[in-house]
Amino acid sequence: MSSLSLRPENAVVGLPLPHESAALHVTGEALYTDDLVFRTRNVLHAWPVQSPHAHARIVELRVKPAYDVPGVVRVLTAEDVPGINDAGVKHDEPLFPSEAMFHGHAICWVLGETLEAARLGALAVEVEYEELPSLVSVREAIAAGNFQGIGRHLESGDVEAAFATAPHVFEGEFEFAGQEHFYLETNAALALIDEGGQIFVQSSTQHPSETQEIIAHVLGVASHAVTVQCLRMGGGFGGKEMQPHGFAAIAALGATLTGRPVRLRLNRTQDVTMTGKRHGFHSDWRVAFDDEGHLLALEATLTADGGWSLDLSEPVLARAMCHIDNSYSIPNVRVDGRIAKTNKTSQTAFRGFGGPQGMLVIEDLLGRCAPLLGYDAMELRRRNLYQPLDSTPYGMPVRHAERLEACWSEVIENGEIARRQAEISQFNAASEHTKRAVAMTPVKFGISFNLTAFNQAGALVHVYKDGSVLINHGGTEMGQGLHTKMLQVAATTLGVPLARVRLAPTRTDKVPNTSATAASSGADLNGAAIKNACDQIRERLEQVAGGKLGIGAHDVRFVDGTVRGLTFDGETLTWEEVVHAAYFQRVQLWAAGFYRTEGLHWDANAMRGEPFKYFAYGVAAAEVEVDGFTGAYTLRQVDIVHDVGDSLSPLIDIGQIEGGFVQGAGWLTLEDLRWDESDGPNRGRLATQAASTYKLPSFSEMPEVFNVRLLEKAHEDGAIYGSKAVGEPPLMLAFSVREALRQAAAAFGPAGTSVDLGCPATPEAVFWALEKARCARLSGV
Repeated sequence: MSSLSLRPENAVVGLPLPHESAALHVTGEALYTDDLVFRTRNVLHAWPVQSPHAHARIVELRVKPAYDVPGVVRVLTAEDVPGINDAGVKHDEPLFPSEAMFHGHAICWVLGETLEAARLGALAVEVEYEELPSLVSVREAIAAGNFQGIGRHLESGDVEAAFATAPHVFEGEFEFAGQEHFYLETNAALALIDEGGQIFVQSSTQHPSETQEIIAHVLGVASHAVTVQCLRMGGGFGGKEMQPHGFAAIAALGATLTGRPVRLRLNRTQDVTMTGKRHGFHSDWRVAFDDEGHLLALEATLTADGGWSLDLSEPVLARAMCHIDNSYSIPNVRVDGRIAKTNKTSQTAFRGFGGPQGMLVIEDLLGRCAPLLGYDAMELRRRNLYQPLDSTPYGMPVRHAERLEACWSEVIENGEIARRQAEISQFNAASEHTKRAVAMTPVKFGISFNLTAFNQAGALVHVYKDGSVLINHGGTEMGQGLHTKMLQVAATTLGVPLARVRLAPTRTDKVPNTSATAASSGADLNGAAIKNACDQIRERLEQVAGGKLGIGAHDVRFVDGTVRGLTFDGETLTWEEVVHAAYFQRVQLWAAGFYRTEGLHWDANAMRGEPFKYFAYGVAAAEVEVDGFTGAYTLRQVDIVHDVGDSLSPLIDIGQIEGGFVQGAGWLTLEDLRWDESDGPNRGRLATQAASTYKLPSFSEMPEVFNVRLLEKAHEDGAIYGSKAVGEPPLMLAFSVREALRQAAAAFGPAGTSVDLGCPATPEAVFWALEKARCARLSGV
């Protein structure tokens, strides 16, 4: 067992503790970026001028009328940028564009003494546009051959030979929508500049270091002139990995030009219409099976709807291609991927980062093909699960593949699936207008950034003379509980009570060059960096304690604030006594920690290698009831078994599993992004701009019975204290809900009915699916 994964006695990790800010959240005392405005004097407020066209050249921009509005202080335009007029890492996202690329694109920004003054000033700005042809849907972009970025190709085995000899071959097409992040806290930034020109920006960002870099190159200064801090976020889900950079740069530019603090906070409509979403995808596929229902070959073309710029579309596409197998062994695979360029918001990271889109393709085709093969969908999935010694299409061994079967068996047993299936059959036979179904789906999700260089982290740990501990790391807190886990890691490594450890906000002048808190790797990377720093301090203190106790340093143990030898009958010291002695011996009581994930290698061009540290596994069963008159449905019961290794913090992990599942169910069954694809004056406008038109999961969509269990005896060697990541994988457990809806809709038709179900599977989509099945029964087809 590695030293990184070995847990000491009386570890604080593994205890079921509440979120470290839970009390602050529920009492409203937790501070977020925009709350800091009220603690800051002479703040200016920013408001955008947004394009009313999906695609248009800006012929003339007249800002003078805005200055006639009382309270307007400055209008920011491209001429004001001292550095580079770009907010993207691919240099394809002008901060102040000369061409509007989507409906709602910010053309310039108005600064006012009040938010209302800025708003009225923005209305006064006169913009003359020349409308240009636009591509709104991914199908339009495919037809026009309008693509961006680098296409990818993944191939293994002999695909043509497998199809030539396969007894069963099916093909199809599948298009599915993206998803709005709809975090509770919209994008926000507050920028200040001091007497020395140092720029300090409070930003709601998942990637403070990259926000710092973008601000620096927009202002034409070095990174050391910019400090970015993130107190916490009110949700992120990937939507604040890239999108906040431009907003923070606007605030910093305004502060630099005016010498006053500048606040930029988007309202909900602005946030929804200006920021990127989960990528929608179009797929064409062909699949082959043998007579026993085993997958023989898969050929697919995945087209991601990237929106108007690249953003993170290339790595999102790569991860989608790497996860098209989900949990299933497919000996022969050929997948081509490409990114469509459309006149919509620049689609970006969202929990799962392409993995859900790739996995949805295989789950959809298995659901469609199962009845055509004469198999129960549950059985078809189970017999194709990865087995020990199997490898993925890109050549990575599937370690601990037996955990898939373990999760599957535990769900079947604890969820009493056989009994419920029999009851469902009886219910459906007796009920003409209401049908039920239960479906099971697995998850295998790779943990690490696809780009190997991002798999690194740093930490800074201080031990003060009184024995109190302050930790700072590069990860950001967005409600997921990362800071809670990091406090537990530090307390465990140092052997002190949790109350002795405090965590400082994430900021770039404490831990530099950090990676985004993304890819489910926050705890893996930052936890290991914190442990590394704490190990350095503990090793120094072992020397001090060994001298005072008269024993060897390697025999010293730190346990819950007490320092002793290997035996319990010898002399003991308090943690505080050892720290005090160390100070007077001039022993360093702080340390910078660092961690890099070992064993990763990835050839992005060849799409071969081992890009992930490990796989996280899980299985979910979902039971639904569908009304045959309306397509409305109820989620009756969900049973989940998920592999988080040896959990760092079980309450946090269970909360993440529940939340991820519900968010996934929202994407697959409720949340329907609609852009105006007509040729009218609102072409390209997002029609679902608010919660009134974009339906989010609520209490009414929660399952009546919701059972979540963590897989036992699942230690992950080589990961921080034997744990596994939990942020993203549970979202994909929600495939079970959509597949249960498919089976319930099929139950309205004759046996063996294959249902083509839209995505999201809204009540309307379910109704048309079951209506088609019902017509087949009535016509005898």
